[in-house]
Amino acid sequence: MPQSRSAKKDVRQNAKRRAINHWRKRRIKDQSKSFLDALTAKDVALAETEFKKYCGLLDKISCTSTMHKNTAARRKSRFSRRLRDLKQG
Repeated sequence: MPQSRSAKKDVRQNAKRRAINHWRKRRIKDQSKSFLDALTAKDVALAETEFKKYCGLLDKISCTSTMHKNTAARRKSRFSRRLRDLKQG
């Protein structure tokens, strides 16, 4: 257990940051699942709207320390390829 005042504050800050990061990552996972559900249903219109929501969410979260910008770009690229394949096929 922390003894000094600053160590106790670090514990509080870490718990808060961990909770916020978990909440942000959970939102990304939920949105990606709704996009993937639209893909499996082969609903192009719904998939496009879910993809736009997903991209906006990734852009918003990649500005924070929760996720790196390149990670967000990679995920958007992979999902856009899947959306393009759905439109063509």
